[in-house]
Amino acid sequence: MTAQNVSCEELTAHIIGLEKAALDKWFRGDTSGYEQLWSKRSFSYFDGVVSERVDDHASIAAFLKTIDGKLFADSYEFRSPRVQFGVDMAVLTYQLFAKTTLIDMAYNCIEVYQKEDDGWHVIHSTWSFIRPMDMHFSTAKEIV
Repeated sequence: MTAQNVSCEELTAHIIGLEKAALDKWFRGDTSGYEQLWSKRSFSYFDGVVSERVDDHASIAAFLKTIDGKLFADSYEFRSPRVQFGVDMAVLTYQLFAKTTLIDMAYNCIEVYQKEDDGWHVIHSTWSFIRPMDMHFSTAKEIV
């Protein structure tokens, strides 16, 4: 599926579907959805709980192993998704809300997708807190 041979609506649905499939696994304690979605060839990641950018898939895969089987939520809210397109690239932005076993999540999410030989993968991911000055981390559980 490339941006040139499908409609924007079809590609939007495809990109959102990839993200939601990874989130569905994520909130069942299974990090494999994101491990597979995030590019092994070229990847970077920012998160509100990480002080530096992660610059490769191997590093993020090691992080994912530390939370695999530990993060659960009964439901989540995937709000205001928007997909913007370039040539064989797409930027998905949305807000994510969930009360999990580790932390109450309120994130602005940015996922930069790129068409690779084996399908669409995220080459950059940013999860930033919505209004971090309103966050209370005293109840957050130790992840590692």
